[in-house]
Amino acid sequence: MDVKIIPALLSLAMFILFACPVPMGIMTAGNGAGMLISAVLTAVFVFWKQFRGLISSLWEKTAGKVLICGCSAVLCFCVILAVVLSISMIKQINDPPPNENTTLVVLGCKVKDGRPSFMLKRRLEAAYGYLSEHESVCVVVSGGKGDDELISEAECMKQYLTEKGISAERIFMEDKSTTTKENLMFSKNIIENNHLPDTITLVTDGYHQKRAEMLAEKQGIHPYNISGYTSWYIIPTYWVREWFGLVYYKLFG
Repeated sequence: MDVKIIPALLSLAMFILFACPVPMGIMTAGNGAGMLISAVLTAVFVFWKQFRGLISSLWEKTAGKVLICGCSAVLCFCVILAVVLSISMIKQINDPPPNENTTLVVLGCKVKDGRPSFMLKRRLEAAYGYLSEHESVCVVVSGGKGDDELISEAECMKQYLTEKGISAERIFMEDKSTTTKENLMFSKNIIENNHLPDTITLVTDGYHQKRAEMLAEKQGIHPYNISGYTSWYIIPTYWVREWFGLVYYKLFG
């Protein structure tokens, strides 16, 4: 068996993994970039002889050498950057508060037909688990109403938690925000105005915790983190998307 079949199959499997969320209506820079890179790698390994011949012919020319070296340098930089960002993201996935003197802030996500989307439900499950075990802790549910949503994300989250048995008196709604930055800024105001504990614990998806923490720190918040469960088949898509988000924030945030 040609040994190049194995990396070709692995690249094809990676393409399928990034494509899995597309039928669910999830198309982001993450799976777009993932599918593109996977498709290119698959083509390279399938047509390895032609690819090697192209590289050899380019290497015979000065401009070709410059092009190959430049592309190799960019590729190495991107790989190193992805590794560094991933390590930083992993470190922030789960950092629960040391005691009950905290206020949870659940960051909003899509609401469908008045009910939590799959991803928002996972965040709420994580919040519910913590609130059930720590009955003195209050929570700010944060998220406004999009044009395609029947109710605000905050109202949807409050309904979910009260239906699960969390007292409405422990739930504070922030229903004006449209971005993570606004989630944090408006939630901080609610916490201050209601004299809630100013030690904040963010509840969101694990892949999102690093960027959320960076945004929080710009608001003067040094949060703890509790992450909702993310299905394995969408982690690559959103993980790669966060690479773009983190780089964008570092450059323009």
